[in-house]
Amino acid sequence: MRIQATLPDGRQLTLQDGLLDAARAALDALGAATPVRLAYAAAHLVLRPEYRHSGHSLQRPGAAAEIAAAVDWDASMALRQRLDRLGFGVAEAMDTAQRFAIGWDTAARLITECGRQPLAHGFVAGAGVDHLPRIRGRADLVDGAVHQVRFIQDAGGIPILLPLAWLAQQRCDAAAYVDVYGSILRQVQGPLFVHWLGAMFHPALLDYFPGDSFSRVLALDPGKVRGAKLSLLDAAMELRLRRELLARDQVLLTGDDLHFLRLLRGGDPAEPDADAAPVQRWTWIGGRRVALGDFSHALLGVFDAVAAPASLALRFLAHGATSRYRELMEPCEALGRVLFEPPTQHYKAGLAFLCWLNGEQDNFLLVNREDQARDREHFLRLAILAAAAGVFQDAALARARLQDFLACD
Repeated sequence: MRIQATLPDGRQLTLQDGLLDAARAALDALGAATPVRLAYAAAHLVLRPEYRHSGHSLQRPGAAAEIAAAVDWDASMALRQRLDRLGFGVAEAMDTAQRFAIGWDTAARLITECGRQPLAHGFVAGAGVDHLPRIRGRADLVDGAVHQVRFIQDAGGIPILLPLAWLAQQRCDAAAYVDVYGSILRQVQGPLFVHWLGAMFHPALLDYFPGDSFSRVLALDPGKVRGAKLSLLDAAMELRLRRELLARDQVLLTGDDLHFLRLLRGGDPAEPDADAAPVQRWTWIGGRRVALGDFSHALLGVFDAVAAPASLALRFLAHGATSRYRELMEPCEALGRVLFEPPTQHYKAGLAFLCWLNGEQDNFLLVNREDQARDREHFLRLAILAAAAGVFQDAALARARLQDFLACD
């Protein structure tokens, strides 16, 4: 079914069922191929419809217990199951799930519930210190992070050490960062990852990892620290860092939702038409065989929105079909640039909106009503780009929900 919808300003939106069918058929003809990229999709949180009456807002955040009571756990886990069916590992209790707003109790339940799901591709989860009522010094940071790392491992996941905002707030120097992370690593088992999140996602992290502290931390124990998740939206810096990690058989999980097409393809991202970088060797991370080479792996919030086309693109990449990979991933990246446009931290609003249009949840409410942080024009641009990328699985439903949105706006 192909449907034309006219937006209020006269723009045309084309919604089409089966847009990805030809790609699926081509992959069926090619057969199976060993994945050449580790790919995690960061999943957002679904709330119950009555949360719209909570009175919570970004200016007046809700209490953690009130937020926990509003979570639609079944719908949230259904989203994670869908990501797994499409071939992605799940990234749980990260910024995409509004980790810095939901509190540890909700994050802990997310991790526990995720661990109970029959996920064929596993999950990673953010380990921080947000269960502590206060931070009195470095020892609290170490003890808190160790506690959450072990909690995630007990739930069956691979921990990602979230940034410890206290270090940035105290303007600690590089040596302090190395000391804190080193103390954590000495008390835990691997595998785990280290997360470097930029201030565009969380302003409290301005000037995180000063000097050469990031490189020094990653070099402390490569047998435990199997790599890093980088969310700085700086493709040139990512290229340099992933080559540094490659020398130690560590991987870099890109969190760059603006340039992921070329970063995942590999080689120099400034070369638009290069072939995919070849696998040079393999390593093992949490019982999984992972390719090594001059390319990034992925942990991306945008995959929450573009899981269907992106999963097909990565399967073509595994076959070495770079042109088919690019054909599918280019519209996904175009959508990502709008989803993550400034103020970047509000990208979650677009993820929830697109999942609602796609019939995957019954509303697009977010914690502290972050869904209200984007305007109607932003959402309409997302709908147009998502349709072009093949995101929507039911054209008639997407049009009906878009009409409801326009009528209520």
